[in-house]
Amino acid sequence: MKIVRLVFTFVVLVLTACNTGKKQEKNEKELAENTIPSVVTADIEAGIKANIDKKVEEGGGYFHLATDDEELRLQLVRVHTEYLSNLGPRRHFACVDLADVSGDVYDVDFFLEGDPGSMTVTETTLHKLNGKPFYTWKQRKDKTWYRMPLEDASNDLLGIIEGEDHFEFSYEVTLPEITEAAKIWVPMPQSDRFQTIEIQSIKAPVSHQIIKEKYNGNSILYLELSPEESGEKIELVYDVERQEKHPYEDDSDIARYLNANLLMPVGDRFQVLADSIIGDKYKESSLMQARALYDYIIDNMKYIKAGTYGTGDAVYACDALTGNCTEFHSLFISLARSAGIPSRFAVGAGIPSDRDEGGIDGYHCWAEFYAEGKWWPVDISEANKYTALATYYFGRHPANRIEFTKGRDLQIEPGPIGGPINFLAYPVMETGNTPAFPKTFFSFQRKAVQMN
Repeated sequence: MKIVRLVFTFVVLVLTACNTGKKQEKNEKELAENTIPSVVTADIEAGIKANIDKKVEEGGGYFHLATDDEELRLQLVRVHTEYLSNLGPRRHFACVDLADVSGDVYDVDFFLEGDPGSMTVTETTLHKLNGKPFYTWKQRKDKTWYRMPLEDASNDLLGIIEGEDHFEFSYEVTLPEITEAAKIWVPMPQSDRFQTIEIQSIKAPVSHQIIKEKYNGNSILYLELSPEESGEKIELVYDVERQEKHPYEDDSDIARYLNANLLMPVGDRFQVLADSIIGDKYKESSLMQARALYDYIIDNMKYIKAGTYGTGDAVYACDALTGNCTEFHSLFISLARSAGIPSRFAVGAGIPSDRDEGGIDGYHCWAEFYAEGKWWPVDISEANKYTALATYYFGRHPANRIEFTKGRDLQIEPGPIGGPINFLAYPVMETGNTPAFPKTFFSFQRKAVQMN
């Protein structure tokens, strides 16, 4: 009996020791997890900037990056704050634009490890050159991502959702410091045959009104502000159902889309260039003529966000042959109108096709031209990035986008002291008689598409 009690006591001690060890191990694990600092996107932005600054200092004023063919000497253009991600405990992702001394702009992906204030880069990869990707990303079921060669990528990984899309879209404006009476004009998307827009909420620090721009039919949110609203936010949230856009008929006054705009001249040098591009195709249909202009811009322009870009100045685009979507489509419109092909401009935002929520990389714009009794959508800057989709983007706009406003040189009442609005994607703001520039951020949350 004494022996049995000794054995029992020994077993209890062993089991107790094991349980104590497991509890201690569990407590240590929980303590370790609790000691991992929380990370916000501002921490990742600071981390990647600190790493780049260090490399620039070590590299005599440049961020040096070796490729198979050469060593690039790069300078920071911007950090894509909308793509900064925390991948897990002490693992982070950043996407950055860096410009080479040659004028080329590279989109570079960085993976980092560490805590706020102490992050190190573990992997650096060139993702895009002048907007054209070397690879794309695909998400696994466990939410992790891996690189995929472009030749293996489906249309959705190249930015296209066909058919229809449904998402919540948030347009957020953070007001700058206001020192005197100020005014702000914010674009408001509207329903049409390709998009159904429902306003979910409008949050603003003061009362607002919605004014109408009559020439193109745009709606615009208008607020009058005071210094008390400094740093406040304006947020508009929409429910959007969007259809893929294809050639369509409407009853527009076609002739007015042959007229010049302030930054989209018609005739003169554009007439000469359009004639040289179209050549013998003047004997063919206007559809073939438009395609010749479309192909010329794809073949000759580079998508580079450097220099004077983003104004939609067709003269600048014609001279520099660089720019963003505004330059691509402004040049096309000037050439098309000079060739007698009615064309028009619109701006909004592209919704990422490879993920279902998050930030959006700014505005996007596109064009339409009139031929064979229909309006034909084109997106030349996207076709320039993904040449395999050049045929798709001649006559199609994907479902994953939202249109804010149409047209150029917008005249509204009350309007800015600075005169007609060039185009309205980001807010236009004036403090007194001086332009002001609020911070704007777009985000989205995709919803399930309802099947009919």
